[in-house]
Amino acid sequence: MNSKIFYSLVFLLANTIICKAQIVSTGNINFPQWIQQSNIYEVNVRQYSPEGTFKAFEKSLPRLKDMGVEILWFMPITPISKIDRKGALGSYYAVADYTTVNPEFGTMDDWKSLVKNAHAMGFKVITDWVANHSGADNRWLQTNPDFYVRDKNGVAKYAFDWTDTRDLDYDNAELKDSMTHAMKFWVEETGIDGFRCDVAAEVPRSFWQPCIDALKKIKPDIFMLAEANTAWIHDAGFNTTYGWNMFAKMKEIASGKSSARVLDTVLMHQDETFVPGAIKLYFTSNHDENSWNKSDYATFPGASHAPFAVLTQTMRASLPLIYSGQEEPYLDSLSFFYKDLITWGKYKRAPFYKTLLNERKNNPALAVDAGYTKILSTNDDKIFAYTRQKNNNKILVVLNLSSSPVVISFKSSGISGEAIEIFTNQKENITGNLAIPLQAWGYKVYRYL
Repeated sequence: MNSKIFYSLVFLLANTIICKAQIVSTGNINFPQWIQQSNIYEVNVRQYSPEGTFKAFEKSLPRLKDMGVEILWFMPITPISKIDRKGALGSYYAVADYTTVNPEFGTMDDWKSLVKNAHAMGFKVITDWVANHSGADNRWLQTNPDFYVRDKNGVAKYAFDWTDTRDLDYDNAELKDSMTHAMKFWVEETGIDGFRCDVAAEVPRSFWQPCIDALKKIKPDIFMLAEANTAWIHDAGFNTTYGWNMFAKMKEIASGKSSARVLDTVLMHQDETFVPGAIKLYFTSNHDENSWNKSDYATFPGASHAPFAVLTQTMRASLPLIYSGQEEPYLDSLSFFYKDLITWGKYKRAPFYKTLLNERKNNPALAVDAGYTKILSTNDDKIFAYTRQKNNNKILVVLNLSSSPVVISFKSSGISGEAIEIFTNQKENITGNLAIPLQAWGYKVYRYL
């Protein structure tokens, strides 16, 4: 055998082994090893700075790195259609061209530079992908009119009140190939690490499964996040789906409509509906909830934000999300179709998030495949408590999900031991008889020694 061919084959085999080692499993879910103890920060480029550009955002990388952010999710960076545009600037989700960047944000070279520099600092980068529909003047409407769902008069249709979009027709095999090719472009040409896929369950499995398989041939440890709460999405190759049910019940508790016990119902529903080990994205805000429903400043007002944020960071099989501005906190909604600048100042929540993100990164007990045990207390209407454990690593999370101060002790066994509370660095001897006072919306996270 030619020596050059031999060494090429050796390199290929070694690379394959390395790539396979980067994929791990929890239950029936395979996922990239690098999300095991990670977190996501959603970037709204338009509203992040006065310039609203890639280069301007790049200045925040050191601050976000210090806070412990690991995965940067950029809302769609593609150009926005002008026909039927909503508002002055339009929706990011009305895509005019799938393989170029929005000129408002900068150039393709600016984007590649941002990805390169983010990678050099240890971040992973994913982008928002809108496969369900395009914008109302996407070039495909001219070059490939058969890519679209049409009414009886031949007019391209749109769903709901999304008048600035046009529905894509996934009965068309050429569309499937073209969309897959466009997604491969961003992985091959710009080096991104995965996608957050908009309204993913509206796009058929017959597209997603072969598409994700094709992307894995380029990047075996690619990360795929689906904006969906549908079980089959995991079977189609997505690693993570949205924890919408958890979010809805968290809001009910924060408003006083439900007790802490309702969270057990959410977890039971997930166990009955999703494959074992299904990883859920948990959050107290995101771009939709902030723009349309005033999250988190109105849905989790004041002190009520903190225990729910702790829950998103420490819950079983979770991947937690922080939205642009939550670390400030920016107590307002960001407009969807206009320039509406985040006002930055003292980053008052950054130390709180830094403590959580660093604990998650450094403690295997918070890995997505770490065990979970519900802990019963003397007041389970208000208290939600649980342990997470992996090998000899263990934490105890105690959350007061009420607007009243409480003093509680535990009714479950298996919690005794010396521990440090991560926010105060105070040592505590945890026993079943220990009385723990918690202020309204109080929280404790104990790392066992």
